[in-house]
Amino acid sequence: MKYTNAEVIQYVEEEDVMFIRLAFCDIFGTQKNVSVMPSELRRAFESGVAIDASAIDGFGDEVHSDLFLFPVADTLTVLPWRSEHGKVVRMFCDVRYPDGRIFENDSRSILKKAVKAAEGAGYSFNFGSEMEFYLFRLGEDGEPTDVPFDSAGYMDIAPGDRGENVRREICLTLMQMGIMPESSHHEAGPGQNEIDFRYSDALSAADNAVTFRGVVRAVAQKNGLFADFSAKPIANRPGSGFHINVSVESAEGDLMPGIIAGILDRAAESTLFFNPEANSYERLGVDKAPRYVSWSSENRSQLVRIPATNAGGARAELRSPDPTANPYIAYALIIYAALEGIEKGKTPKGAADINLFTADEATLSRFESLPCSLAEAAEKAAKSEFISSHLPESLIKAYCERR
Repeated sequence: MKYTNAEVIQYVEEEDVMFIRLAFCDIFGTQKNVSVMPSELRRAFESGVAIDASAIDGFGDEVHSDLFLFPVADTLTVLPWRSEHGKVVRMFCDVRYPDGRIFENDSRSILKKAVKAAEGAGYSFNFGSEMEFYLFRLGEDGEPTDVPFDSAGYMDIAPGDRGENVRREICLTLMQMGIMPESSHHEAGPGQNEIDFRYSDALSAADNAVTFRGVVRAVAQKNGLFADFSAKPIANRPGSGFHINVSVESAEGDLMPGIIAGILDRAAESTLFFNPEANSYERLGVDKAPRYVSWSSENRSQLVRIPATNAGGARAELRSPDPTANPYIAYALIIYAALEGIEKGKTPKGAADINLFTADEATLSRFESLPCSLAEAAEKAAKSEFISSHLPESLIKAYCERR
């Protein structure tokens, strides 16, 4: 439901809401929030709520440390794991300077800008995500252990799959928040799980991805578990991916060739933002995680695959990102790359209808490789005109200096 400011104020007054969480993300996609009381809500809408930007990754230093959060009314949702008496609600926020200008490193605003550029060109992008995560047991001290919750395998069932009830609780919680999961199952690794989402517009999809990570962690903690979203939490076991499905609505004909070509052309220089941690590069190239810039239909050894569908509507699945990516930045870069491919009339090279995980070196040498390390990814991003034309210099610098 799309709320106005006045409707949110009325809802808070009538529905026993005691705390309003004003949420935003740092540049790396870690969700932050500040809670305000109902009496402060009107002021928050009108004047914003001040935060110390110097304490947030990529938001500034002590010299220029004041930024303001302005809640976005139509992102209102109840946090259902909190008490029914004295409800807690959450809204995502725009981050602004004291003079009202949008803060350039606010990643949600970066995605808004990309969506506006697409709409200006006559295109509406939709995204659906498939995000994997591991569940580990907590120790007696409440700290995470390295012991997986179970030893089940791909799409196994209970009792071997001990995560079944946890996934069910996660899905029900998301549905209470207006987020519709599409499917869930045990993944290939011990204690590894996956929950997929129905597609939605870019901004809603990114909000939902950030919300999803928070819900999974909260439900896991409630069940005496730790949810791990790192790319490769266990050596020699499958890594966790953040597979991103993208489609576009347009009055024009088939745009998928341009979308695929654009994404492939900009994949290597965008990798730093799809795979932003050193651990990310332990995943790429093994256990169905791509290493090479290639595409094909259905083939899960490719960077981009076109899934089979009997429901109509083509979509492209980018398989390299992992759950440590900031969804707002990832979706923005995909939009810009796809727009470039469409507007320049690009077409991808021939489909690689082979298994790149078992191909010989002579075959693999014909394909461009994704960066093999965080340092290599940072170098490519730092030199990229595509990246510098769409992301702020200070944000790029922060990512390149991350170790």
